[in-house]
Amino acid sequence: MQLFQPSRLAVLCLLLFLALVTPAQAAQLIQQNLTQLISRSETIISGKVTKVADGFTSNGIPFTEVTIALSGAAKGIDSTHTTYTFRQFGLLAPRTLDDGTRYLGLSPEGFARWEEGEVVIAFLHGPAAKTGLQSTAGLAQGKFALRAGKYVNQFENRGLFDGVQVDVPDLTDAQHNILTHGGPADAAAFMELIRRAVSEKWIEQGEMR
Repeated sequence: MQLFQPSRLAVLCLLLFLALVTPAQAAQLIQQNLTQLISRSETIISGKVTKVADGFTSNGIPFTEVTIALSGAAKGIDSTHTTYTFRQFGLLAPRTLDDGTRYLGLSPEGFARWEEGEVVIAFLHGPAAKTGLQSTAGLAQGKFALRAGKYVNQFENRGLFDGVQVDVPDLTDAQHNILTHGGPADAAAFMELIRRAVSEKWIEQGEMR
């Protein structure tokens, strides 16, 4: 992939992200529970990460590109889509540019990290108007990886169900257990809970808050 000299826009973007999410702040990200993640996402998908690559846009903005083979979608796209590809701000690793300089524009601390082969649920903001880049809602809080039949985010789901209230009479036992016990979430029940919350408009109708 051709390397581009970072543009002024790219440098400004990097400085802005680093100012907003420093390593010290990464452990103190504003906590978002499940209701907030659903509300603030434009797209919610599940599937297997098939490709992770990085590069520069034509304007010199560094990105990490993630492709997910979809197994399901709860919000934003329909079932006709088989893959979803998006670009997140920042490179995977430092690069030496054509002029010999070392470029360190990595995805800032606190951003979601992606690995080929992992099975995930991703809560995604819409693409930025000027750059087209996307990030997960709540940054690393909005990306869940499958481990031993359970979905967990980078913070082991801490705070994910804090304050969440669901007034729906026909929750399954598995869905009820997720909401009441917290921690790693049963894979099938978690995605179905999210699908129901979106399709049945629980948040809009005040049944989930």
